[in-house]
Amino acid sequence: MKAIFPVAGFGTRFLPTTKSTPKEMLPIVDKPLIQYAVEEAAVAGITDMIFITGRNKRAIEDYFDRAYELEAELSQKAETTQLEQLRAVIPDGVNFIFVRQGDAMGLGHAVLCGRPAVGDSPFAVILADELLYTVPGTPNASQQLIAAYQHTGQAVVGVGHVLGKAIERYGCVDVLETDAQGIMSLHGIVEKPTHVDAPSQYAAFGRYVFPSVMFDYLAGVKPGRGGEIQLTDAIAALIADHGAVAVNMDALRYDCGTKMGYLEANLDFALRHPELGAGFKAIVEARIAA
Repeated sequence: MKAIFPVAGFGTRFLPTTKSTPKEMLPIVDKPLIQYAVEEAAVAGITDMIFITGRNKRAIEDYFDRAYELEAELSQKAETTQLEQLRAVIPDGVNFIFVRQGDAMGLGHAVLCGRPAVGDSPFAVILADELLYTVPGTPNASQQLIAAYQHTGQAVVGVGHVLGKAIERYGCVDVLETDAQGIMSLHGIVEKPTHVDAPSQYAAFGRYVFPSVMFDYLAGVKPGRGGEIQLTDAIAALIADHGAVAVNMDALRYDCGTKMGYLEANLDFALRHPELGAGFKAIVEARIAA
């Protein structure tokens, strides 16, 4: 399996921090967002991590490179724990491929830029700012989608339920019955509909698995909302010709593309942290009591 990580966006909601720091490098407690996404993919058996980058994103490429001088210094000082943490950034057996998106033409265009690296293989698309937490020991979001793809042979969209007008912020899917494996038939997808026109309350949450033919649809789609190549438009065309399915992911989702979602993720991940959790919980409780 191969996975495309579109990371070329400007991250304008987090300015001025993202003026020089990629949004995907913002930390959730002690690891950047992009590392959580890569770890999820690696656990799911994905070996080729394809990053669609842009200007001012070199920090991501540097992060997933070996830091020999730093490793040597930590080794010399016998900082074993920190050395292990540093080396764990690069999972065993994983390849990192970096492709520049020359023009900022939308998510669909970013995915299309990965075509030369993917070839004729099925592939996943993972949006790092959609942080999905699953209970340790259970299948993560990417594993759930890959299992559905292997079961059906069709494109898979990872979805979650949202309430009321919140659906207007997302790609909204038109789904029907759920089979015994928890897989829903996918009959359409619309980008950011009004809550009145939304075909359901299920939104696409940044996880996809596609057959390689998806690239043909991305290459043929015309610019849509905002003059950009919309991934949802290409998915809609793919559904019409080949069908697709959706999986209501068993995961807790954090929208780290927004400040509130990012803060929520840091709070929850800090409380779950094996070393920091108890102490941080005491601080939070003391602040609330004050």
